Amino acid sequence: GIGAGIAEGLAKAGATVVVTGRNEEHLRAVAESIGGHGVRMDLTDRAATDAALEMIAADIGRIDILVNNAGMSDAAPIERTTDESWDQIMELNLTAPLRLCRALIPAMVEAGWGRVINLASNAGLSGYRYTHAYCASKHGLVGLTRSMAHELGTTGVTVNAVCPGWVNTDMYTAAIDRIVRTTGRTSEQAEKILTSMSPQRRAVEVAEVAHAVLMLCDD
Repeated sequence: GIGAGIAEGLAKAGATVVVTGRNEEHLRAVAESIGGHGVRMDLTDRAATDAALEMIAADIGRIDILVNNAGMSDAAPIERTTDESWDQIMELNLTAPLRLCRALIPAMVEAGWGRVINLASNAGLSGYRYTHAYCASKHGLVGLTRSMAHELGTTGVTVNAVCPGWVNTDMYTAAIDRIVRTTGRTSEQAEKILTSMSPQRRAVEVAEVAHAVLMLCDD
């Protein structure tokens, strides 16, 4: 989805890209297609993440650009929003970006140049029904971005958030399927519900998000 599109865009722009993820098959496919590195990383496993970061530092070196893209969502009314779902979403969407920034930003500051791009969402700027944990996590990520941007403003390291609406990915398809399953609406009706949230009345394409990220990586 978005991660693969960003990785491809960065590679075409001349970056040496390290892609991470939980699915080794997808990871290898993306890494091979862009001529980059693939490192299995489950960001909800803190010890394994730390070990993977140490391996990247030893084998590849300093990371100049960090794109925090991993994320997940759930849908439930507030009375059915469980502790387990809340904790899992917060861990992946908010705590993991903090931990990656904490690990990788010091070397950027020392080098006098770095870029951090956090993939938030317009759910980090507005509220939506039935996605309480997701909205809260993305609001938190926007706040974290703003705080770090202020702190690092004089160091040569920039910190930005990209906040797209619905993007034409598997998550978008899954959301449509969930609406169909839970409400009895048709796929066309479900898609219209999602696209009505956009002024353009359509889903954003992955290439558009990747283009925004690339602009934020420029000098």
